[in-house]
Amino acid sequence: MKELIEAQKKLLPDLLEVMQTRYSLLQNVNLHQPIGRRGLVESSQLTERQVRSEIDLLHVQGLLEVTTKGMLITEQGKLILEQLTPFMNEIMGLSVLENRLKETLQVENIVVVPGNSDEAEWVKQEMGKACARYLKKIIEPNTTIAVTGGTTMASVASVMTPFETEGEYLFVPARGGVGEKVESQANTIVAQMSLKAQGDYRLLYVPDPISETSYQNIIQEPSIIEVLELIKNADIVLHGIGDALTMAERRKTPSNLKDRLLANNAVSEAFGYYFDQEGNVVHKVRTVGLQLEDLESMKHVITVAGGKSKAKAIESYFKHGKSNMLITDEAAAEQILRDLSL
Repeated sequence: MKELIEAQKKLLPDLLEVMQTRYSLLQNVNLHQPIGRRGLVESSQLTERQVRSEIDLLHVQGLLEVTTKGMLITEQGKLILEQLTPFMNEIMGLSVLENRLKETLQVENIVVVPGNSDEAEWVKQEMGKACARYLKKIIEPNTTIAVTGGTTMASVASVMTPFETEGEYLFVPARGGVGEKVESQANTIVAQMSLKAQGDYRLLYVPDPISETSYQNIIQEPSIIEVLELIKNADIVLHGIGDALTMAERRKTPSNLKDRLLANNAVSEAFGYYFDQEGNVVHKVRTVGLQLEDLESMKHVITVAGGKSKAKAIESYFKHGKSNMLITDEAAAEQILRDLSL
């Protein structure tokens, strides 16, 4: 494919540019539908005249439907998007980024989506879709999936669709609730994922973090013991990676502990563990749910994290953290490779 693309770039450079434009427009409609022409102009950064011309063509080709509420992508349009994705990734250099990241981070599977999720919410949704597609590839009947909280996992939940294989699927929160926003709590996310995937779910009504005394009391509760058993025996784990200081703020961490995190150069957080740039654990929060060591027995661990601001956190976690798959975005991938080349 690479040789074919290089030949096309030389013989038909305009064709590739037009393909990228139309592919991008289809993506934007798919993500924001129903969307008006003006909204598409703003999200695509094309002129109104360009958008009008391209929309007319895509409509005639049966890829878009134009309604009074706005434009919608047709089933044929969705199929074209799916078929073109590997080819467009090659054109945009994303496959090269993926291969370089695999070597750099020593991760078995990596998917890089275009854009920067720090700047555009649709990029998070693209990471979510990539995660949902990968889940469909690896899912087996009667699977338990443990999921952490956070805005990235919420994006995964928002684009989840039913699995194609028949079976029972159970979603469980990987740990207790962090912060105050209910929409990014693990309990909320597993309930939404279960609804969209047509599976079942169990909830874990425990705050994160908790005191040692509370922890010892809570883990004796029969209902908590039952859910913890399901969590620790999960087949698949979906999790994000947090910026250390941002997560400390969400947990309302005391100032003396935040000072210690700063002094120890903490840059990332996952599963209640804070890591420095070399991947060493510099602090651990007492949490109910999955522990770092539990990941060793998990069949699939999928990490979803993106944005240029998360590059150092991703680098840090992958120094020692277990994961079979990283789904990230272009901005994070480029920044990681830039950092590690210095």
